[in-house]
Amino acid sequence: MNSGKILVAKKQGVYVLKFVGDVRLTLCAALDIFVERMMSDRELKAVFIDLSDTEGIDSTSLGFIAKIAISTQKFCHWKPTIISINPDITRILLSMGFDAVFNIIDQRIDDAATLDELEILECSESQAKDKVIEAHRILMGLNDENKEKFQELVEMLETQ
Repeated sequence: MNSGKILVAKKQGVYVLKFVGDVRLTLCAALDIFVERMMSDRELKAVFIDLSDTEGIDSTSLGFIAKIAISTQKFCHWKPTIISINPDITRILLSMGFDAVFNIIDQRIDDAATLDELEILECSESQAKDKVIEAHRILMGLNDENKEKFQELVEMLETQ
């Protein structure tokens, strides 16, 4: 698998986040900061998360993607859109209950916007653990099945 990267763009209040390759915990600090900035943008009109070129994605990254949906519904009262053409990725999204908080489409969108790569940010082991806990708590909040899947992991991490 290709190491992952996240490409981003904004045009007229529409944000595009494109996840490429194998997206893992190492990208979550930068993603979290970007999401916080995006959510504070008063011009925010829509969010598209493009997983068309995603080969793999871990649950921590999924948690931060879910954070986008929860935030847009809370503050903007609309659902963001995920583009997923890979049946395996789509299956993961559906198993996590993402269809309840996202519009999921299976067709590529035009990459007309110039995308910039999010820079990987270094974080300490403690910071990484906090990100993992936060992401999994978000996933647990989506549905009872996720709560059951991740409860033990979160409890273990919190006691370390």
